Amino acid sequence: MGRVRTAVPAAAAVTMALGLVAGMPGAGYAAPGPLPPYRPAQGAQKVLGAAITADAPQVEPGKVYTDTLAPGDRFYRLNLDDRSTVYVSAVLQPPPGAKIDSSGDGINVSVTDTGGRDCPGSPGRTTFGYGSGARPIGAAGLRRLEEDADCQRAGVYYVKVTREAAKGSDQAAWPVELKVSREPGLKTGSAPLPAPSSWPSAPPVAPGSEAVPREGGTGFNDARALGAGVWRDGLRPGQTRFYRVPVDWGQQLAVSAELAGARRTKEYASASRGLLVSVYTPYRSLLADEDAGYDGKQASLTLPPTAPVAYENRFASDGAVRSARAAGWYYVAVTLGEKVAEFTEDATPVPLTLRLNVENKAVPGPPYTESPAEAGFAVEEDDRAAARDGLTEPEALAAADRRRTMGAVAAGGFGTGTVLLLVLGGWLLLARRGRSA
Repeated sequence: MGRVRTAVPAAAAVTMALGLVAGMPGAGYAAPGPLPPYRPAQGAQKVLGAAITADAPQVEPGKVYTDTLAPGDRFYRLNLDDRSTVYVSAVLQPPPGAKIDSSGDGINVSVTDTGGRDCPGSPGRTTFGYGSGARPIGAAGLRRLEEDADCQRAGVYYVKVTREAAKGSDQAAWPVELKVSREPGLKTGSAPLPAPSSWPSAPPVAPGSEAVPREGGTGFNDARALGAGVWRDGLRPGQTRFYRVPVDWGQQLAVSAELAGARRTKEYASASRGLLVSVYTPYRSLLADEDAGYDGKQASLTLPPTAPVAYENRFASDGAVRSARAAGWYYVAVTLGEKVAEFTEDATPVPLTLRLNVENKAVPGPPYTESPAEAGFAVEEDDRAAARDGLTEPEALAAADRRRTMGAVAAGGFGTGTVLLLVLGGWLLLARRGRSA
């Protein structure tokens, strides 16, 4: 689904599996070291954004880029057709402990025409929020296909990525990852329906089964695949774990998270935003963001279920409905606030329980002119298998490569065996004829 398929050697797969076991809650933990950094996408290309549009480097649909971003604007150039919707996401990766002085610090992404006017659907903005500390955040801008709207012609467009930071915040350049995704248009004569005005929004009953260990990833590229169920992980203060859930057309995602008691170093202390849960779309736009206080004893929060995924949601006035516009991998990011380190032992991860529901049966998708799977706007059987097995994207790609290899070997073995049987049959027939003669 829009990924660079790179085979992972067997030894590397074993190493990843051992790393997963070592990272599970209950495993032995050494003295606290640095938190693992955000893992970039395989095959990501380095790019240097420009201060003005005249110098903007070109970025292309289907590719991922890395850059660094100081406070201010950076520009990139797009050459777009007139037959597709294009999304450009930016994931900002502040280093652990970076100073964030304002609740308005964050990132803004927009797609504009050559006159500097925002295209329909842009801009997208995400902020860190007060007291949340440094954590990866993402936002997306887009050029949406829409009859009689601006930005519908083929040609040159610009992406403006803005890092917003108060004067007292860290001013150093931080890594940023850009992803350009292309969603095909619909077939002629298949006009989308009006956006829905209501749907069942009551939280479903959270699963109560035994929790299964699953270690989350550092970001979107190594997020751990999960399905409906109860999952167990652990978080250190300031750490964010990423998970991904396949959500098909017509389905809703419901998320609840619980923090258990920690090893406290102070009796009376708390963090007002000790637990943060964010949900992102397949094109890495923020869909929901909730937080709860944590005092080292217990905390939980439940997010409202997403709107049923539908193509026509993109024309809704409600931002949360508008974001649930495409099937694919939805991402859940869970953060344990940095301030929790002030009253707990950093060396021991706090147990996290994640409860997920995927409501409703999948329905057929819209009549696209091309397959949307390559760009990640679909749920396929390989995705469901990855969720059942709890695989990251690199692990899922390696598993798919192994299945193809085994299938080729099996097909080759079947063909060779058939030839041998035919040869043996011919020998037996000749032998019988010889005896008859």
